[in-house]
Amino acid sequence: MAHVTAAAPASERLHALDALRGGALLLGIVLHAAMSFVLASPRFWIIQDTHPSLILSLLSFTIHVFRMTTFFLMAGFFARMSFHRRGSWGFIKDRLQRIAVPLVIGWPLVFTPIALFVFWASNFPNGGPIQGTSGWLPPLPNFRLTHLWFLYVLLELYVVMLLLHGAVVWLDVSGYWRAALDRVFAGIMRHPLAPLVLAIPIGIAFGLDQRWINVMGVRTPDQSLITNAQAWIGFGTAFGVGWLLHRQVDLLRLLERRWLPHLLIALGLILISFVLSGVILSAPGAPKLPLGATTLRLVSAILYAPAIWISTFAVIGLALRFMSGFSATWRYLADASYWLYLIHMPIVMALQVVLSQRDWPGLLKFAIILIVAIPAMLASYHLLVRFTFIGAVLNGRRAARNLLPHGGIAAA
Repeated sequence: MAHVTAAAPASERLHALDALRGGALLLGIVLHAAMSFVLASPRFWIIQDTHPSLILSLLSFTIHVFRMTTFFLMAGFFARMSFHRRGSWGFIKDRLQRIAVPLVIGWPLVFTPIALFVFWASNFPNGGPIQGTSGWLPPLPNFRLTHLWFLYVLLELYVVMLLLHGAVVWLDVSGYWRAALDRVFAGIMRHPLAPLVLAIPIGIAFGLDQRWINVMGVRTPDQSLITNAQAWIGFGTAFGVGWLLHRQVDLLRLLERRWLPHLLIALGLILISFVLSGVILSAPGAPKLPLGATTLRLVSAILYAPAIWISTFAVIGLALRFMSGFSATWRYLADASYWLYLIHMPIVMALQVVLSQRDWPGLLKFAIILIVAIPAMLASYHLLVRFTFIGAVLNGRRAARNLLPHGGIAAA
């Protein structure tokens, strides 16, 4: 039996978690806008600005640690909620509409301008394809999913979840084993060392990968239709934790109470990991490390894996502590975040190319990219998406043109 909380507290927590899910997508825009300013050798982004920034390198590194784990944890949490509200067939129909359709239709629409901007960037000294990205339409199963890879992985996780759920319900008719799993999971979550336990699978995956360095984080499955093992382990674990958290929503109170220690520890681990990334990348032959740097890579993995989960718990706790009440602004941004993330990559890349050779400080150019891109994308959402069939597809409903007393827009 799943354990639930009273309706009012649960509703307040859902406001916070929905805002956090949208925030994870919006942080992706910030991350990608900063990527051209990252200090890294060899280069791992298509466009390299002439004025890299240590501050933006740290910002990019920090966001990369927790963002996708947080997103997939929220995806698992809300997937169980939707599954039990809609039933199996209703859930499948909803996921096909909101995830599969945007992937199939959106991919060619964003891939085409991205390919053009990569060709444009190749005319600059620090731009163009990086190692391993030649051939923009490689033979299958290789496939450039671009930043839409998360939709593909979500679909895979939904299939696995449906199969597992069906098998568990069939085998565990009485619910005994599910109740036992709930007790084990609650015991782990209540322990202060819970993030370390959850970090074990992805930490082992990092340690076994001889070419892994911490700036990669969990290997992004954006180059193939066969999702890599690290992504399955890292994001699959997060999805599963989110699913189990929804079975016992009261456990979220633990994350809310522990937000400050989680935040302080996460910041320390991230700073140490960032320093280690600079040491590792400066090693001869990086990212294929010489034998003498193997210990350093393992130390980096031991620190980075817990950093993922402690920082994920920290941002969830922060959201629950400070964003639980309804906010028309956050509700609007959460609704808009999906559309903004789908379309942002070619827009951000175009601005990066335009500014890359300007003799301006990197922080200024980064700010210009965000100041130009985000308002324009928000305008496109409000005018072309929010009150149209596109919004109905992406958000599962149409937004009503009702003004709140504060002057904001209310979603129906």
